[in-house]
Amino acid sequence: MNLTPTDAERALRDECRTWLRENLPWEYGRGLPPRFDDLADEVAFGRDWQSRLAADRWVGVAWPTEYGGRDSGPVGHYIVTEELARARTPELVGRIGINLVGPTMLANATAQQKSRWLPKILSAEEIWCQLFSEPGAGSDLASVSTRARRVDGGWLLDGQKVWTSYAQFADWGVCLARTDPDAPKQRGISYLVVDMRSQGVEVRPLRQITDECEFNEVFFTEVFIPEDQIIGPENEGWRVANSTLSHERGVNPRQLVIHAQLLDELLRLASDGAMFDDHRGAQSLAEAYVEVQLFRLHNWRSISRTAKGEEPGPVGAINKLWWSEMSKRLHETVMTALGSSAPLWRGAANNPGEGEWQRSWLYYQASSIWAGTNEIQRNLVGERVLGLPREPKA
Repeated sequence: MNLTPTDAERALRDECRTWLRENLPWEYGRGLPPRFDDLADEVAFGRDWQSRLAADRWVGVAWPTEYGGRDSGPVGHYIVTEELARARTPELVGRIGINLVGPTMLANATAQQKSRWLPKILSAEEIWCQLFSEPGAGSDLASVSTRARRVDGGWLLDGQKVWTSYAQFADWGVCLARTDPDAPKQRGISYLVVDMRSQGVEVRPLRQITDECEFNEVFFTEVFIPEDQIIGPENEGWRVANSTLSHERGVNPRQLVIHAQLLDELLRLASDGAMFDDHRGAQSLAEAYVEVQLFRLHNWRSISRTAKGEEPGPVGAINKLWWSEMSKRLHETVMTALGSSAPLWRGAANNPGEGEWQRSWLYYQASSIWAGTNEIQRNLVGERVLGLPREPKA
């Protein structure tokens, strides 16, 4: 693994950093995007920011130029994502479309489908959501019960999805639905594209522990899906979905930079010496430092695979398993460093970070659940990486 950047990679990083310094509406690397009380205002701000990035091709840089990318490959994507996070830009409002839907379409969609949907994903003109998890099929996606039955010209969709990020703002969603109820559970599933404004689609926001409503329940009642809104062949949605999941769990440079910055802030927070003087506190700080460095190495291993044209594959499960457990430990150390300020919330006096530490701690409690629970990741690592036998059924 050669970690020395090429001249082209170095030039891409310099160009991106220069653009951000000239175009950020706040101080580079220090200022933060405005805090919004209304999620709709935050999404509107995010659409405008992503549109500005896309206009100069700073979104989806690994995508082919014909669809609005730079054809810079996975290393280019890594570099730009890293620079965006380092500059403390907000997460892209269309990240589901960019990180998951786009790569899946590039690998599985028809040319007409790519031309129809991909350019508007980059500009955030259209926002996408992921309609995978269900109340009875969260970790075990192969058990989805949402049905799509054949009718003239397409399918009628019935069922329920849950934990769907930004569904209330989404224009489109990618949905796993059972199109052959008699087939074994990993077969008979299709990967459908749902117009979220269709008749029969109902979205109900869910209030989270952070007092935000990013997640939603989505209900389908005889929603018509035209036959040109299926990605890949009918009943082969499980194969298509696995390409989505491998990208979701594989390289994650934004999480890397976020946690590297969190580590820097933690060390500053602990700089008064109290934690350093306590042997348990010092050990926790050392552990946090080592774990972030290991996360960096995990990312570089994955980027090396994808740069060679290989899929992230089940190795992505190791990445997801590692950083989600690491994140919880790191946030626990942060809360220890906050001391008596740890229980405070936004608006409280003498609260370092004005509640952002506490919000981050609450948010990342779910890191072991999203993108597939860590129990599922351990199964993937055991069976597909280590080649261990499955436990026999009783």
